Amino acid sequence: MRDLASRLPSSPGFWRSPLRGHGFTSVLGLVLLVGVPVLFVTGLLSYAAYNPGLSPVNDKTPDKGILGFYLFSWPTDPTWLYRLTQGVHVTLGLALIPVLLAKLWSVVPRLFTLPPVRSLAHALERISLLLLVGGALFEFVTGVLNVQLDYVFPGSFYPLHFYGAWVFFAAFLAHAALKTPAAVRNVRSMRDARRRHPDAADQAADRAADQAADDLVAPAPDAPTVSRRGALWAVGGGSLLLLATSAGRSFDGPLRSTALLAPHGGAEPGGGPNGFQINKTAAYAGIDPAETGEEAWRLVVAGRSGTVRLARADLLRMRQHGAALPIACVEGWSTSDQAWRGVRLRDLAALVGFDGDPPDVFVESLQRAGSFRHGALRANQVADPRSLLALSVNGGTLSPDHGYPARIIVPAAPGVLNTKWVARMTFGGLG
Repeated sequence: MRDLASRLPSSPGFWRSPLRGHGFTSVLGLVLLVGVPVLFVTGLLSYAAYNPGLSPVNDKTPDKGILGFYLFSWPTDPTWLYRLTQGVHVTLGLALIPVLLAKLWSVVPRLFTLPPVRSLAHALERISLLLLVGGALFEFVTGVLNVQLDYVFPGSFYPLHFYGAWVFFAAFLAHAALKTPAAVRNVRSMRDARRRHPDAADQAADRAADQAADDLVAPAPDAPTVSRRGALWAVGGGSLLLLATSAGRSFDGPLRSTALLAPHGGAEPGGGPNGFQINKTAAYAGIDPAETGEEAWRLVVAGRSGTVRLARADLLRMRQHGAALPIACVEGWSTSDQAWRGVRLRDLAALVGFDGDPPDVFVESLQRAGSFRHGALRANQVADPRSLLALSVNGGTLSPDHGYPARIIVPAAPGVLNTKWVARMTFGGLG
């Protein structure tokens, strides 16, 4: 019976790796202490960029309650704001995956310790640990699936990821408050041990740092095949590899071909003026070419003074303006600035009675199914002189996949709010 007990995960002798120890775990924890808050803040900014308080079509988490306390009107300057915040959010999240997995591996013996609860304080710590581990795995898994366009969630990605982030980060803060002082002391002990033993192997120095009671150190470890320092270098190398194979999708040209793990990496989709990244094609969105022809398509613009219907030729006769703006998507990919040309949104607002400060606008697409076939833009976005109903890009007519006959392009807005295949615009209809 005693021999059987020693073979169970609840026995300290079951865990034989010589790498585990407070020092090894503490280094990984301090990396996450810096990275996770950045992920959380950029994630909240991503949600704010949708202006969810403006219209139900923009709000994918309508029951958020007080969790939306921080929301603010998303600005149009700088034009690359969403490109930066969402690019950092997704790329950093991918790069932290090896660190997170190594951290969870390093503390897995604690999940099997007996008795499972020794006191009320210990029970609270175990619950927070369960929320922390479960929340971390949930957030990273759903985030990776979304980046890979694998929508296999038991619901919408937006509320799942949003509420999961709050649960995870609350548990993370509680855990950090309890463990950060000890983690700092452990890292300092490792550093001091190496200074005292400059000629010793780093594994021996680490063992000197672990002389105090350490429930993560194996009582009868196997022979080491790699040092703790080497293991940390391997984790860091894995993070750098993920960074190198994902960050390129935030750029155009040769760098995009380095994004081997991203659906929007690799070569640009075609050449010419429209040869830059898209998320969904006209065929995927169910756009019938017959609806976008010169004879059939009309843009309906509604507002205070009534409704006007404009053919594409009518729009081309209006004063044309240009703007150099990127496209950035929630999956973390983006393009560099593209040269858009078309009619200012505020000029369209003036056609229907808004000669002064333009109001919010509700935009509807020819697309009949799927998320964000409708979108709302705030008054500050409509008023920006760079906000256009674009008719051409980079000197050429919009292609069907880029939104022909007309699409929205707004500075710093998430890509899904730059509605393609626009059919109707209602100014001042959100109040």
